[in-house]
Amino acid sequence: MNNSIRESIAKKVAWISVWSNIALTLGKVIVGWVGNSDAVFADGIHSAADVFASIIVLLVIRVANKPADDDHPYGHGKAEVIVSGIVGIILLLVSFYVVFEGVVGLFHPVESPNILAMWIAVISYIAKVLLYRYSLNVAKQHHSKAIEAIAFDHKADIVASIAAAIGVLLSIIGDKMDVQLLLYGDKIASIFVAYLIFNIARQMMGESFQILMEGNIDEELLKELEESIYEFEDVKRIDRVRAREHGHYILVDVRISIDHFKTIKEGHDLGREIKATLMKKHDNIQEVLIHLNPYYPD
Repeated sequence: MNNSIRESIAKKVAWISVWSNIALTLGKVIVGWVGNSDAVFADGIHSAADVFASIIVLLVIRVANKPADDDHPYGHGKAEVIVSGIVGIILLLVSFYVVFEGVVGLFHPVESPNILAMWIAVISYIAKVLLYRYSLNVAKQHHSKAIEAIAFDHKADIVASIAAAIGVLLSIIGDKMDVQLLLYGDKIASIFVAYLIFNIARQMMGESFQILMEGNIDEELLKELEESIYEFEDVKRIDRVRAREHGHYILVDVRISIDHFKTIKEGHDLGREIKATLMKKHDNIQEVLIHLNPYYPD
């Protein structure tokens, strides 16, 4: 896909995320504050962090889609990986803040939150489910780590909104039934929200670190690459197949053995055919480097 088209699509997703999160942030922070709900207020802080994260994605998208140059011969795709890690760090900090506020709240007298707090959490849940599905679909379609980071942000909000709604409901029930323990449902829910956000942040940071450290891609894709290479009769043995993600695309390194009497031209032509085949079958492969070794039958 043309980089300008890809950039345009990514920006569209990011802007949708920005404006939706601004609306949800205002709604949850105001209702959480006025409606006396720590869980909803914490969810609002999370949405505010999402706004910041989406803006970072917007700033990085143009860089990630720049073509390779003399200083960056493999392209700028890892910019998306970096921003994914940054979003993970933001979520991590948010989780620390939320759990701190929640724990402190457990040691203070509590009041039942307003029913409006539960409804704003439900509205947030519905909105985030739609946004998550949309963003994840676009991320998979265009192999974008930046858009995937936005999708994970929405996923964190989904579980956070569920927890907030349940916490508020328990507190309201506790107030109506005069069950003191249930009154703390909202506080406990805010801590649970922090735990969920922390897990998603850890996952995002771990994946970004793996790619930045140039870890190999998953075994299933490597197996598919090997099967495609073995479709060529002149390939006598695959000595090594390595591949690494570089943001929204993959770089592949292959070492194969062919008959020792093959000419340089024959080996070159075979390499070109293998490269073309791999790139045709996997549209996210941007480069295939093939090294030829001589094969001597036993």
